[in-house]
Order: sequence, then C-alpha cells, then structure tokens
Amino acid sequence: MEQRFVVITNNNFSQPMSRENAIKMVKEYDKKGIDGYIVSEDEAKRIKTPENFNEPKWD
Repeated sequence: MEQRFVVITNNNFSQPMSRENAIKMVKEYDKKGIDGYIVSEDEAKRIKTPENFNEPKWD
C-alpha cells in the first residue's frame, strides 16, 4: 500500500494524498505566500489539529 501524506497550513489539514501531489500543493501554497508542511497520514492523525503542529525551527 502506498504511503499517504497530509499538508498542514496554519489553519487546516489537507486530505491524504500521494507524495507527489503533496509536494505540488506545498509549491502552490508557497507561490501564494502560505507556509505548508508535509507529514505522513499517521503523523497527522497523531497531531489531530493544526494548532498541535510544532513548526520546524531552521537555526
């Protein structure tokens, strides 16, 4: 079975999708100035809401 991914933005989760579609979605969000992050479907279930997502820090 193919692994599914979810895109997280500030206020929502996408529907589960393929890796390729998740990458395309993040690129489209980036063009609009919106930060989007890709996580596995399992991780999205664990997080439950966008507010529980800890945004990565790139120090």
